[in-house]
Amino acid sequence: MDNNCQHTGMETPSLNLTSERCPMALLLAKRATKELCCGQRLKIHISDQGARQDIPRYLLNHGFDIEQQAACPQELVIIVTKRQ
Repeated sequence: MDNNCQHTGMETPSLNLTSERCPMALLLAKRATKELCCGQRLKIHISDQGARQDIPRYLLNHGFDIEQQAACPQELVIIVTKRQ
C-alpha cells in the first residue's frame, strides 16, 4: 500500500451502480474502492436491493467508513472513506 497518498480535498468522485445488480454491483464497488488511498472518499449510488445490503457490509468489514447520504426506495447513496 502506498502510504504517501494524500487526500486533495477535491470534489468526491462518484460511482453510479444504479443499473447494476448484485453480484456485479458488488464486484464493481470492490474494484473501485481497492484503488483508494487512506482518507480518500468515493460516493456510491446503489439501487439493487441485494447490493444495498452487500456493498456497505463488505466495505465496513474491509477497512472503510460508510456515511449514508441519501436513502429512498429507488436509490441508496453512500460516501465511503478508506480508513488508515
